[in-house]
Amino acid sequence: MRVFVFVLNKKGEPLMPTSPAKAKKLLKAGRAKVVKRTPFTIQLCYTTGETKQEITLGVDTGYKHAGLSAVSDNKELFSSEVKFNMGIIEEKVKNKVIKREVDAVVKGLSQRRQYRRTRRNRLWHRKERRDNRGNKKRGWLPPSVEHKIDSHIKLINFVKSILPVSQVNVEVAAFDIQKIKNPDISGTDYQNGEQKGFWNVREYVLYRDNHTCQHCGKNKKVILNVHHIESRKFGGNRPDNLITLCEKCHKDYHRGKIELSVKKSNGFRAETFMSIIRWKIVNKLRESGNIVNVTYGYITKSARIALGLDKTHANDAFCIAGGTTQSKLNRSYFIKFVRKCNRSLFKANLLKGGRRKVNTIKQAFGFHKFDKVLYGKIECFIRSLRSSGYFDIRHLTGERIHDSVSYKKLKLIETFKTRRIALLSCMNTGVSEL
Repeated sequence: MRVFVFVLNKKGEPLMPTSPAKAKKLLKAGRAKVVKRTPFTIQLCYTTGETKQEITLGVDTGYKHAGLSAVSDNKELFSSEVKFNMGIIEEKVKNKVIKREVDAVVKGLSQRRQYRRTRRNRLWHRKERRDNRGNKKRGWLPPSVEHKIDSHIKLINFVKSILPVSQVNVEVAAFDIQKIKNPDISGTDYQNGEQKGFWNVREYVLYRDNHTCQHCGKNKKVILNVHHIESRKFGGNRPDNLITLCEKCHKDYHRGKIELSVKKSNGFRAETFMSIIRWKIVNKLRESGNIVNVTYGYITKSARIALGLDKTHANDAFCIAGGTTQSKLNRSYFIKFVRKCNRSLFKANLLKGGRRKVNTIKQAFGFHKFDKVLYGKIECFIRSLRSSGYFDIRHLTGERIHDSVSYKKLKLIETFKTRRIALLSCMNTGVSEL
């Protein structure tokens, strides 16, 4: 299995990677030292010539996942699949609990808003603060969008810290959401949206549903409500997330007496995100002095099919980087963004008896959450800590290894401070090798 050892010069600047055999000789001779274990990186202890090749970094941008690939003239030097920080919400559908991924920032902000509202209700004397609203500066972006942009930039800077990247290629996929909804749309139809002529969304939804309850069919002498199919926190107030119900059906649904047969819309959150951030990433990279080229999804797809590669984010990034005849790596890294803090501010739900959650322990017996540890011959991560000294350990992909192992059987490899972006060697399929 072909692997590379990344090399830094005496000043800490990246050089061309080398083979494990040569790195082993340098380390044994005391001419280099280990500075990073994953990916394995050494730093030279002597001054040397710095002959570098042209290296292109391909970035496959995405909402939940991304891909990275760095190629030179004749080989691929780095390949990675990336998963961004996503939160899990539980939804009850027909007496079944379904777990769904949402953006962790969106979930965190929603929980924080809920926490503040309940606190304001307890402290009746506190007035609602509105001084900080409506003062958004030009170019302001929502926190969730800003987080996605910063995450992509952070990934690119990470690769540039271990490889002398000369240029960056970014796929700027453009999404026409109205075209997705209506493939036949054209011309002035773009200006005549589905809500044209209505005062607000509620009026449009009532008209669309013919002022009729979509559960019992009543439309006369009943009070009509507009119901959110998916929680307002995550589904928003878009028309396809709203449905007309009579007041009785609306109350019965929330009391669990009836079930709605309407299907939830997938929405276009991911497409909207990518439409917002596609050029923001490019402009930020250019402002930092990077040479940036742009490409498009249809070009990536045709190149991947021509090369006979499977549909993965890493393979897409390889094509974006201009990879054609270069020998491709048969191993890639899996990068996962993890949460940095664990504040009670993000915990709005109460425990049984009305007790408020407190922060979970941050360290125990010298270990922290997300520390990389060695369990036997398996490299894994601490998922959760217990004051008893028995921890839950897993692969970075989430695969469970042991849900209650003693800290005495674990050996610390890398601390959590260096693992805000945690890496684990894995196969292109995403299954850990270790």
